[in-house]
Amino acid sequence: MAVITVSRKLGSRGDEIAAQAAQALGYHYVDKEFIGEILSQYGFIEFGAKYDRLPSFWERFDAQKEERREIMVDMLNRVMRAVAHHGNVVILGRSGFSLFQDYADVLNVRIQAPLSFRIEQMMAKEKLTREAATALVKQNDEVRANFIKSFYNIQWDASNAFDLLIDTSKISPDMAVKWLIEATRELESSEKAGKLTTASIEVDPILAAAVAKALKCDAVHR
Repeated sequence: MAVITVSRKLGSRGDEIAAQAAQALGYHYVDKEFIGEILSQYGFIEFGAKYDRLPSFWERFDAQKEERREIMVDMLNRVMRAVAHHGNVVILGRSGFSLFQDYADVLNVRIQAPLSFRIEQMMAKEKLTREAATALVKQNDEVRANFIKSFYNIQWDASNAFDLLIDTSKISPDMAVKWLIEATRELESSEKAGKLTTASIEVDPILAAAVAKALKCDAVHR
């Protein structure tokens, strides 16, 4: 049993790799839609819109909105920990790598590629002009970096935050999936006695039940 977090840059095909790895491993796949579904049950219906954009100039001076954002991020962290405690999951994005740095049963993966490669990918995938694709990729990078720095005080692209880094301009998605599977199987079989694992995470029973229901499970795997 293990937890894999996959951080990726837009256009690196990280979402595709994460989904295929989850399917091959027989793990649950947890993405923005899944997290948003759980958060909406707790009244945070604006999660998707808030997470995917930078605060406006005036929002930065709105104490009420800033407090609401901090409460939402705290709830996001609680949901992420509940998901990790459940086990057998691949978590795409949502700052997972920043929460589970010290857990022996977590593999933190980074999928990246040079800017030019990612722009080409988005041009092909979304049928965008080069100018539009460039703006989209750069804005997405800025939003992600700002969020991680603001709430976790970690550099989004810090290599030492990850156990495995893959450049998809050089490594094919199929090979990346293979590496994730092999690394996960090795992690599952490794000795963890005396080490910190996600089984030790304390989770509110109601939240744990909500996560299990969303994962279509009767209970956690522990």
